[in-house]
Amino acid sequence: MRKLAFALFALLAVSAPLHAENAKPFATARTIDLLTILKPPPAQDSAQTKAEIGEVLTIQVTRTPETEAQAQADATENVWRFADVMGPAFKAEALPVFSAFFDRVVETEGAVVDPATDSWKRPRPHMASPLVKPVVKMSNSGSYPSGHTTVGTLMGIVLSNMVPEKKAEIMDRAWAYGWNRVIGGIHYRSDIEAGRIAGSVIAARIMDQPEFQSEFAAAKAELRKVLGL
Repeated sequence: MRKLAFALFALLAVSAPLHAENAKPFATARTIDLLTILKPPPAQDSAQTKAEIGEVLTIQVTRTPETEAQAQADATENVWRFADVMGPAFKAEALPVFSAFFDRVVETEGAVVDPATDSWKRPRPHMASPLVKPVVKMSNSGSYPSGHTTVGTLMGIVLSNMVPEKKAEIMDRAWAYGWNRVIGGIHYRSDIEAGRIAGSVIAARIMDQPEFQSEFAAAKAELRKVLGL
């Protein structure tokens, strides 16, 4: 019985959908070096950083419970945050191939961005000013570029290439996803701007890869069938 149970577990482990924690990225910092693409972040004692902290503080006193809730919801890094644009059929259980593909897309962001943020080590707004009170999960990792914005932009570009009929709405959602990091009090404006550049560069680079193109085609076909397009 034990042998049978172990064999069944092994079979399920092999056949289970790929999850984000063990998904293989399409690129890493060795193939896309953001240190050679992005300009360095503004210095902490610069007028720009001081102005950006002021912007975060202004948003802090003007944000509403609704915008706070949206920022908190968008702290999740996955493609299902686009469900409000894609419609009720856009669900993970209906899209296993698509889901596994986007796990790899999300992993690509971390593999490319994390070494750059670790290198620049820009302190986040709440680390620069005790007046900043984030409403999303606190982090002391490097702030520049914004990883959330990078992945949101990257997901938006890839998703809009699958469903060009909704390109404007998808990219508007991707932009809002990134800006919610400023609303949440965890990033500066320049982090978001750099993240949008980073996400666009990563998308352009990986879309040329035959492996990406093959998986993209399968995920796109599944998505469009489920959406009835």
